[in-house]
Amino acid sequence: MESGGEMVSASMDLLEESLVKKIEVMKKIQLENVRQKELLSDPEHLQLEDFDKTLDTKGEYIDELLRLDEGFQSLFDRVKADVGDRKDQFADQIKRMQDMIQEITGLSASIEAEEHRNKRLAEQYFQISRTQMNQSKQSSAAAFNYYQTMSNYKNVPPQFMDKKN
Repeated sequence: MESGGEMVSASMDLLEESLVKKIEVMKKIQLENVRQKELLSDPEHLQLEDFDKTLDTKGEYIDELLRLDEGFQSLFDRVKADVGDRKDQFADQIKRMQDMIQEITGLSASIEAEEHRNKRLAEQYFQISRTQMNQSKQSSAAAFNYYQTMSNYKNVPPQFMDKKN
């Protein structure tokens, strides 16, 4: 049977791994945003199926982020007190996680800016191609639903940003 210290240590490793995965997924979202920008920047050759594919892919990544956030929060809530009691023991790991949370905050702001840019490009495209839009009501609905999901997406709260250190 694991001692309390080993359990907390294993939990800290899982929390750190969760942040690493979150950064990886956010970088994948950024790649899809670049792909969307490229597609939307060439409206004459835009294939709505390609655009829809980027929406679907980003939707999957967002679902993954939400699962990571829920898992992180749940685990963090279980070990918060134990970690607080052993802050010195986990100082290096806490610092690494604080750095990752700062990177996540930066990525989040960057993704939000990319989303706004792509939303404007998509709106311009759909205004120009009303006939195509009428043929593809499903696509515009998918785009609308995606942007609604993105606007509701929130960051992992910066649990390790304890200013008292």
